[in-house]
Amino acid sequence: MFLSIGIILLFTLVVFFATEASYIVIEQASLWVRAYFGYYYLYLGLGCVLLLLGVAFSPLGKRKLGKPDERPEHSLWAWTAMLYSAGMGAGILLRAVQEPVFMQQNPPFPSNLEPEILALEFTFYQWGFTAWAFYGLFAMVIGYALFVRKKKVLVSSAIDNTITNKLARNGIDIMTIITTVFGLIAAIGLGTAQINGGLNHLFDGDFGLGTTLLLATVISSIAFYSAWQGVNKGIKVISKFNILVTLIILLFVFFASDMGAILLSFAKATFHYVIDFVPMSLAIGRYDPGMGFLTDWTFYYWAFWLAWAPFTGIFIARISRGRTLRQLLLGVMIIPSLGTFFWFSVFGASAFELIESWGSYQNEFGNVFSSIFVFFEHYPFATVLNFVTIFLLISFLVTSVDSAVFVLSMFTDKGKQHPSKRHRLLWSVFVLLATMALLVLGNVKPDIDVLQAVQKLLIITSLPFALFMVVMTAIFLFEGIKNLKR
Repeated sequence: MFLSIGIILLFTLVVFFATEASYIVIEQASLWVRAYFGYYYLYLGLGCVLLLLGVAFSPLGKRKLGKPDERPEHSLWAWTAMLYSAGMGAGILLRAVQEPVFMQQNPPFPSNLEPEILALEFTFYQWGFTAWAFYGLFAMVIGYALFVRKKKVLVSSAIDNTITNKLARNGIDIMTIITTVFGLIAAIGLGTAQINGGLNHLFDGDFGLGTTLLLATVISSIAFYSAWQGVNKGIKVISKFNILVTLIILLFVFFASDMGAILLSFAKATFHYVIDFVPMSLAIGRYDPGMGFLTDWTFYYWAFWLAWAPFTGIFIARISRGRTLRQLLLGVMIIPSLGTFFWFSVFGASAFELIESWGSYQNEFGNVFSSIFVFFEHYPFATVLNFVTIFLLISFLVTSVDSAVFVLSMFTDKGKQHPSKRHRLLWSVFVLLATMALLVLGNVKPDIDVLQAVQKLLIITSLPFALFMVVMTAIFLFEGIKNLKR
């Protein structure tokens, strides 16, 4: 723990005293990773989806995470709520309207499909099976190590039989901790920026750094309390609440819009997504959006999902005791993906309908931080919807932070499934301080987009995991097949 924190503090000091130089280095390194490993990310994503489907329907998929007669620790509803809140959460609110509309106005590649269907299809692609396959791969490998091989909750546990060098294993775990912390900081920064955008839009105000710091403090404090209570009393309760409120907003917009058009768009876009999944994943032929588009969108998304995969996958593994690998893998890839597809269909199709009724589009939904609030202005009870959305943003951020704090605590407390509350407290405080430092730095250096730099840093830190995943998967398959033959 102290070594990881020391490395992050050292990095923070370098960035603070050499902000502009650090930004340039991060920007160039991020572009280098996407330029030279972007297509590797695409192939890795497709490989993960096909591999998980293969494992799910193989004899290995029958293997239960736990004792043969053990029942799932959490109901399907609670399990889905927790994995979705940890893995996506606030992101679907951030991009609900902005991304489908951007794809409609800027089609990724020439197609015979209507621009609206293509926009939804490409949005599904960036939020669908591949993202959850990255999470599912880590969940499978760590869950197997944890509940079948009875190992500790550490990424290094997945390869300790093959890679026996203690320094190498510690390096893998420290890399996981550092990436998770940067991912958290970026998530809280993005989330508080959207909440600020919503408040400024609602009150026509100019809420600044003080409000953002207060929001970060509130979010981290609630997350600490939730992590302190543990999985069953804290994280699960808030996650179920989040999904319930999200469903209420979703159904309200659905029933207040053209339901027939939404359902038709959902069905057509999902059908084409499944049919076109392989060529889109390879970016070949007419499905190639070009290096510029891929760099700005798909490569960025894949790197972001990869950066979040270790912590999210480990959290999913931790809550999946009693399920078979088949249930875990199919559940992780299909259930949240279909839910996400319907979400984007409701908001995307409704936004398309609004744009058509206006006759022209003047980039009303172009701001990622305020687009959903602008969208709600065209619906009944707009003020209520906007305030509920702000509340939900806070709550989703809480569930991302509390699950990450819990995972970080497991990492640093010798891989225990129930880490000490002292570790939960220390990580909650450090995450808050690191986030506040980032926000203050962004205010001190207004000419440098510090938050965007942290997001790009995730792209750089995701590369080691992208390479390590191949080794980790090969070791898992070798040991899993070997154990099946016994």
